[in-house]
Amino acid sequence: MSDNFISQEEIDALLKKSQNNTSDDFTLTEEDKDIIGEVGNISMSTAATTLSTLLNKRVLITTPRVSWIPFKQVIEDCNVPKVVANVRFKKGPKGNNLLMVDVEDASIIADLMMGGDGSNAKKELSEFEMSAVAEAMNQMIGSASTSMATMLGMEIDILPPEVTLWDTNEAKSFGGLDPEMNICKIAFKLDVEGSIESEIMQLYTRETVEEIVKKMKGENSSGNTNNESKVRNEKNIEYSNVRNAETNPTENIKKEKVNVQKPAFEELTVSLDDKKGPKNLDLILDVPLEFSVVLGKSKKTIKEVLSFGNGSVIELDKQADEPLEIYVNGKLIAQGEVVVINENFGIRITNIMSKEQRLKELK
Repeated sequence: MSDNFISQEEIDALLKKSQNNTSDDFTLTEEDKDIIGEVGNISMSTAATTLSTLLNKRVLITTPRVSWIPFKQVIEDCNVPKVVANVRFKKGPKGNNLLMVDVEDASIIADLMMGGDGSNAKKELSEFEMSAVAEAMNQMIGSASTSMATMLGMEIDILPPEVTLWDTNEAKSFGGLDPEMNICKIAFKLDVEGSIESEIMQLYTRETVEEIVKKMKGENSSGNTNNESKVRNEKNIEYSNVRNAETNPTENIKKEKVNVQKPAFEELTVSLDDKKGPKNLDLILDVPLEFSVVLGKSKKTIKEVLSFGNGSVIELDKQADEPLEIYVNGKLIAQGEVVVINENFGIRITNIMSKEQRLKELK
C-alpha cells in the first residue's frame, strides 16, 4: 500500500521544482528595470537626506544599477561582513525588502552618530554601535517608504526592521528567502562627505517588484490600465522635478522676460512728541512672557548621555561665583544671583544687560 504514496523528500523536490519553474517564467524587462530604478532613486535620495541629517554631513547616492539575479549570486558576490536590515511591509507592497551596508561603513556611521569624526573604521561592531546603526537604517527605510508611498499613491506601513550581522557567504536562507529564488538587486554608490565611499544595496522580492511596476504603470490586478495612471504619472514627474530642482536649482529656472521696477512706498511719518506717546501700549501689557534662569550648560555626546544613571555628576560651564543668566522668551536680558524667599529659590537681578553685553555673552 505504501507504493501508492510518495515520500516527503519527493514532495519537497516537486515543490522546489515548481518554485524554480515559476521563478524562471518571470523576468524584468528594460522598462521594468527603469521603473524600479526610478522608484529606488527617489526613495533612496530621501533616505540619504535623512542620513545626512543624522550624521551632519553631506550624503550623496548615484543612479542605481538594477539587475534580476538569483539570491545565491548576491550572497556569493557580497564582501562580507555586512549589516543587513530585513524590512517587511505591514501595509502596502507584499514581499521583503533588504538594505545592506558594509560593516566598516556601518561603524563609521555609528561613530558619527555618537559625536566622533568617523576616522576610525572597525571590522567588528559592539552591541551599542549595532543599535546606533539599526536606528539609522530604521529612519532611512522609514523616510524611503514615505517617499515610495507618495510615488505609488498608496498607504505604506513597515514593521520595525530586523537588523542583523551577515558574516558568511554560505548559501543560506535569510529572512525567509530561498537562495535559489531570483531577486531584484538595486545597487547605489554611497558617498558620505570625507568619510565613506562605498556601495549600498536594496533587494526586492518578486512580489514587491510586481506590485511596484503595476502601480507605476497604473495597472490593476488583471493587468488593465486604470483611470489613476495619468494622474499618478503626472505626480511622479512633478515629484522628480522637485528632487531635481533641489539638486540642480539653476536647471529649472525659466528664461522669461520680466519687468523690473522700483517699489513705490508712501512716506512714513512718526510723531516724536512724548505727550502723544503710544496710547495702545495697554493692549499688550497682559501678554504672558516665559521667564527662565540658566544655571549653566554643557555639551555631551549620545554615548555619554546614555551612560548617565542615578548619582551621575555633570560639570557645567559656570564657575561657582559667576552670575546666572536670566532669559525672557529665550532672549538673554539680565544677570543675577540666587536668593531664598520663604523656602523657595528666587533670583536677584544684578545687571540689566546692554545689546553689546548680550552679544558678547552669547559668543
